[in-house]
Amino acid sequence: MTDTPKRYRAWEVYCRLLNEARPYWPHIGLLLVLGLLATPLKLFLPVPVKIAIDSVVGDEAVPRFLQGVIPEFIQTDGGALLVTAVALLILASLLWQMNSLAQWLLSNNMGQRLTLLFRSRLFRHVQRLSLVYHDSRGTTDSTYRIQYDAPAIRWVAMDGVIPFISSGAMLVGMITVIAILDWQLALVALAIVPVLLGFTRVWGRRLREQWRDAKLRQSIAMGVVQETMGSLRVVKAFGRENHEHERFLDSATRGVESELRVAGSQGSFDLAIGMTVAIGTAATLLIGIRNVQAGMLTVGELWMIWAYLTQVYGPLQTISRKIATLQGSIASAERVFSVLDEIPDVREKPDAAAIQRSRGAIRFEGVGFAFRSDEPVLQAVDLAVAPATRLGILGHTGAGKSTLVNLATRFYDPSEGRVLLDGRDLRDYRLDDLRNQFAIVLQEPVLFATSLAENIAYARPSATMQEIADAADAAGAHDFIKRMPEGYDTIVGERGMSLSGGERQRISLARAFLKNAPILILDEPTSAVDGDTEARIMEAMDCLMHGRTTLLIAHRLSTLQHCDHLLVLKNGRVVEDTTEVDATLQRHRLDPPEPVAVGEQSPTP
Repeated sequence: MTDTPKRYRAWEVYCRLLNEARPYWPHIGLLLVLGLLATPLKLFLPVPVKIAIDSVVGDEAVPRFLQGVIPEFIQTDGGALLVTAVALLILASLLWQMNSLAQWLLSNNMGQRLTLLFRSRLFRHVQRLSLVYHDSRGTTDSTYRIQYDAPAIRWVAMDGVIPFISSGAMLVGMITVIAILDWQLALVALAIVPVLLGFTRVWGRRLREQWRDAKLRQSIAMGVVQETMGSLRVVKAFGRENHEHERFLDSATRGVESELRVAGSQGSFDLAIGMTVAIGTAATLLIGIRNVQAGMLTVGELWMIWAYLTQVYGPLQTISRKIATLQGSIASAERVFSVLDEIPDVREKPDAAAIQRSRGAIRFEGVGFAFRSDEPVLQAVDLAVAPATRLGILGHTGAGKSTLVNLATRFYDPSEGRVLLDGRDLRDYRLDDLRNQFAIVLQEPVLFATSLAENIAYARPSATMQEIADAADAAGAHDFIKRMPEGYDTIVGERGMSLSGGERQRISLARAFLKNAPILILDEPTSAVDGDTEARIMEAMDCLMHGRTTLLIAHRLSTLQHCDHLLVLKNGRVVEDTTEVDATLQRHRLDPPEPVAVGEQSPTP
């Protein structure tokens, strides 16, 4: 979770985000047109005031471009001309406000849809990444990026590219008008541009680095919360609430410190921009007053230039500050793209073969696997499992049992050798088709915070209510479900914790019955229940295993008595591969267990 995201140039981020927004390019184009239409409206707003000052109070003619529009009798009548100037001001303001409202509505609508599109693409990709990725990075980091980093596309597209273009167009238009009226003032207005760009470049880099650190700190703090809440029973059992609070406070404080550094840099940048604009404004005032005194400008023209300059510096400040504030969004976009650029370890071939229902013949040929090259988990595994065989897998913790079945389901790909299903390499099959050949029951049943019926139907969403009930009955779950207040519509709560361990396991078995896959994987399915519950579960499992290829992992030797083939693993190697199940189990009952090295464990899917 503490990885450093890949660095991207700002223009790379902009280009990639705009490419992600391709479905909404027409909407972006419309928003850009509205932004460009705002330029002539803003340019026209000071004109009615100039008319009132120079042509109503003074005796100057109305601006040339309006002389052919305003009737001559109005131009010579001070009262009528004043009413016209007021009407023009109201009309220009109304059009400006309508344009702003249209931009606001379109921007919000499109921004929300863009965020949803980008977030869903990231969520889909994260699910496709291998378990190796999630084992090493943790799930909280991915959650943070999906929820809080993905909206970067909205801020960059809505508050970045479009405002830059519209502000740039407005800047060019206003500088052009000012240059026509007084070229000296236009030069003064432009003189501060290089200074603003220099400040933006220096502070932008600093802010981007600080935002990267702040995002990382926020993600770490969120990880502490999620980890603690997910293990709340353990925390309470050991009385570690204060410890976890201190751990959260420490990580959250580091996050606050990072954000305060960002705020300090942003504040100093705003101060530098504000003072630069103030100096430019003061210089313009000094030169403008002298030009009025010299007869080079009228008071109305000076006021109009002053209004334009105020609006010129507005776009300049907008551009400068947007570049600075967008550094947080660019840092978020970097984090998203660093995930999207991750290539899944388990990939599907372009010409992958379809498979409807396999016979269930599994073969391992010289299979080796390691998370790190210097620490092999499995070595030189050769194994043949005939269809409908019940294979028991025995071994001490860390022997490689779970890794073996993870390779069979292609949660991982072997580092060497190959795994075959029905005589064909697993990597030749479509992933979805391959996974449909397996039903999995884990040591810790995975239930979702929804109804019992939906949890069972997770294996086959199209199943009818009768099929769900039949599966539950086969798993020995129907009776206790019917005793519940709302039967199959009962909500089980987060991770199904409103049910007992045995009830959760039977729901998991019902899910496997409903899927009706040709291959069954049972990973310590009875280790967390008592003897009586184990007997009832084993009765259901015995029915479930009938006619299916079964890979059964268990520490309880009594569970393995239902198998007709036994595999014994030790330190990642096959030490026994036999059909003499009873004799082998009897021998292992007499053998003392080997000590397990500290930190030795087997990953679970």
